[in-house]
Amino acid sequence: MFGSIITIGAMIGAITSGRIADFLGRKGAMRISAIFCIIGWLAVYFSTEAWLLDIGRFCTGYGIGIFSYVVPVFIAEIAPKNLRGGLATLNQLMIVCGASTAYLLGTVVTWRTLALTGLLPCILILVGLFFIPESPRWLAKVGLCKEFELALRKLRGADADVSQEASEIQASIDSMQDLPKVGVLDLFEARYMRPLIVGVGLMVFQQFGGINGIGFYSSETFVAAGFSSGKIGTIAYAIIQVPITMVGAVLMDKSGRRPLLMVSASGTFIGCILTGASFYLKGQALLLEWVPILAVSGVLVFVAAFSIGMGAVPWVIMSEIFPIHVKGVAGSLVVLVNWLGAWAVSYTFNFLMSWSSTGTFSIYAGVCAMTVVFVAKVVPETKGKTLEEIQASFNS
Repeated sequence: MFGSIITIGAMIGAITSGRIADFLGRKGAMRISAIFCIIGWLAVYFSTEAWLLDIGRFCTGYGIGIFSYVVPVFIAEIAPKNLRGGLATLNQLMIVCGASTAYLLGTVVTWRTLALTGLLPCILILVGLFFIPESPRWLAKVGLCKEFELALRKLRGADADVSQEASEIQASIDSMQDLPKVGVLDLFEARYMRPLIVGVGLMVFQQFGGINGIGFYSSETFVAAGFSSGKIGTIAYAIIQVPITMVGAVLMDKSGRRPLLMVSASGTFIGCILTGASFYLKGQALLLEWVPILAVSGVLVFVAAFSIGMGAVPWVIMSEIFPIHVKGVAGSLVVLVNWLGAWAVSYTFNFLMSWSSTGTFSIYAGVCAMTVVFVAKVVPETKGKTLEEIQASFNS
């Protein structure tokens, strides 16, 4: 239960993230997120009873839920089209760097000290936000035309000619001014249905491929496969994410989103098959010397494959495909689905492993195989297009 509290907080954060980002701006939403995370980490550090730990986890989860929506959206709205994918992937790179650092620190420091380290990035964000401009697209949306042009010029450089980009953004915003306010039910209209299917579908496949179960319980998985301790496998898990995610960031604007997704999903399928096979051999008392090797290889192949595409690309595409007047509502729904999936997988993983370890990884393998088909048939390529071009293509 304790492990799932953070995802419950993140789900509530996801529900409110779009409205907060639309009302307070992208920077305002990030400030709110950082404050909640600071409160959460302090509650964990000073906790003397279980309920305070729960409150700390919940507050941290709420802040993360908002961050998970607003950061990809902010990056997508400020980045030039030829760098947008790579810059958006840097968000995932920083996430895995933080997670890997936490994994490694957790092997040598107490949990209270580890909670204190969580304060540092939150404080850096609060300070750093004073030195970066607001999203030009959000400024244009709320009618702050002068600030919109100043922000765009600051982002592109003092000597850059931003007149064409500014006019394209303004024309797109103007075309939406007379559209009615959009609610959740309006997202199921025909004009929004395709991007909604793409966004929600990618998040469903990302989570139900098993990443949170495998990640949260990696050490237990290694022990169950026959290791005396899961520490070595956990350290390898933490280390492998960072360089592979860096490769994904480099390839994002070169190979495109779709190839990365299909290669990544194929790799996670192979990782699940290898891990499932290790548990099958263990259960049948066959080739027992191969069981630990297959288990570690499978988990590490899964993590490496996930890190190169399925970890970052769904968030990149989510930030690109929705028009700005529905981005708050649609983005909140997509992020909610992601965190709901994360909670469901982390909550059910131990139950499934108790039922059948081989069956658990077979289910995840099936989801990974379906991901390849979904991407091939449904997901569009967004590389090299402006946000306005991407969103117009859904209506063509």
